[in-house]
Amino acid sequence: MAMKIRLARGGSKKRPYYSIVASDARMPRDGRFIEKLGTYAPLLPKDSEDRIKLNVERIQHWLSQGAQPTDRVARFLEAAGLVAKTERANLKKGEPGKASKDRAEKKAARAAAAE
Repeated sequence: MAMKIRLARGGSKKRPYYSIVASDARMPRDGRFIEKLGTYAPLLPKDSEDRIKLNVERIQHWLSQGAQPTDRVARFLEAAGLVAKTERANLKKGEPGKASKDRAEKKAARAAAAE
């Protein structure tokens, strides 16, 4: 059975609140899970202690059993020092969009015409 450590969404509309859970990878996001491992409240300030709460012992247990964290949960675990930091490839980082490129071309054309 493929295990995942992932976020399960709770809270009302426009007020997200997530539980960090260990679940079977085949289950839906908010569906059945095996164990609740922590919480994540994205609306709280970033320096708040209550923003991310982790049950470190149980997370280490599930990682030793072969559970794979999702990208977002892996970032939380890296910040807590539970897993090694991994290099991520963001191929489109810093690349402007189509409209921005068009504006830059028009601006460069106007500047060349003015000279």
